[in-house]
Amino acid sequence: MIAIVHPGKLKGAQVAPASKSSMQRACAAALLHVGETIILNPGHSNDDLAALDVIQKLGAQVQQLNDKIKVQSKGVAPVGPEMNCGESGLGIRMFTPIAALSSQSITINGKGSLVKRPMHFFDQIFPALGVTIHSQNGFLPIQIQGPLQAPATITVDGSLSSQFLTGLLMAYAASDAKDAVIKVLDLKSKPYIDLTLAVLNAFGWKVQHDNYESFTFLPHEPLQDIIEYTVEGDWSGAAFLLVAGAIAGPIIVKGLQMDSTQADKAVMQALQNANVSIALHTDGIQIGSAEGDALRAFEFDATDCPDLFPPLVALAAACIGVSEIKGVSRLAHKESDRGLTLQTEFAKLGVQIDLEGDIMKIHGGVEIKGTEVFSQHDHRIAMACGVAALIANAPVKITEAEAINKSYTDFFDHLAQLGAKVEIN
Repeated sequence: MIAIVHPGKLKGAQVAPASKSSMQRACAAALLHVGETIILNPGHSNDDLAALDVIQKLGAQVQQLNDKIKVQSKGVAPVGPEMNCGESGLGIRMFTPIAALSSQSITINGKGSLVKRPMHFFDQIFPALGVTIHSQNGFLPIQIQGPLQAPATITVDGSLSSQFLTGLLMAYAASDAKDAVIKVLDLKSKPYIDLTLAVLNAFGWKVQHDNYESFTFLPHEPLQDIIEYTVEGDWSGAAFLLVAGAIAGPIIVKGLQMDSTQADKAVMQALQNANVSIALHTDGIQIGSAEGDALRAFEFDATDCPDLFPPLVALAAACIGVSEIKGVSRLAHKESDRGLTLQTEFAKLGVQIDLEGDIMKIHGGVEIKGTEVFSQHDHRIAMACGVAALIANAPVKITEAEAINKSYTDFFDHLAQLGAKVEIN
């Protein structure tokens, strides 16, 4: 798919997409919950659909209704020898420990960039949990056979990704591991663990942590037979709408929870740092450039929210001066090596990006060039270029733009509904 985004102003209101971080965790919890789960405001991105497919492969029955999804589960009971997590990094890392609760041998696979992303964590941890594992030197496909047996205490490295820990927390909680403690070294992306704990708590499991360095599992009341869970709006996807409003608005973004534990809610701080005008209303967030004041270069630490790099690069391109974003080390193992990909594609737009160790420097305030860019098969790169195109001197052509389907299928449609001229070929 080719998307051509023309420069122009935006106005109106748009509802944020459903959070795939919340949706995928809800799917996992629904599988582990023995009973019926009603998922309200479900997402429909490729990652969300992959999660629904996985829980069905692991034994759940899924019924999709108009505006909700009904899940019936008796726990983890694989119906076949294989499950495929699509291109979802969270999916593969979260569902693998959950699948290991079964004594059945199962092959876990993915596609696209996921087959190149390291999974050495499981090779290191699973033997200590009584799980047999065969991988391709730390890469997919992985073959495992449980059942996972929680020891009294296990120590894991949290520096690569919090998603591995999310899977272990869910598997331990559902197995009612008594006296089990997960100790964690150098945990990154703590807000994502807050989201995991919030989902577990919403279903009735009780997990507490000591400064994110150790996690213990508490006794809890029997889970209800029927549980309803509402998927909240996605701050990761909405970050692109918010930045679009900041540079080409004003607009109103609806459907976001200001008390959310999602890591990417931190985009609000970055927007404030850049002198963006923000007003909170009962029906949404009104956002636009401050009247009479130019957007200014900003500093921001994205170590715990690395998915904010792409939208914030688009914001920085519109800011006068050199913006600095910390956390480049978190970008290598995404759908693309995002540090290099952002540098390459924004150079085509006329924006200089320097990578200096863990710091990215974006030279903003220059004229954005209308040109052709390549998504690098990365959904967030496609969206970042689409946002930057709103202030370009000519239309921007984005190739392989279907990458957006991984997380925000309606992105270009939503831009168009806000008044942007978008051509899809």
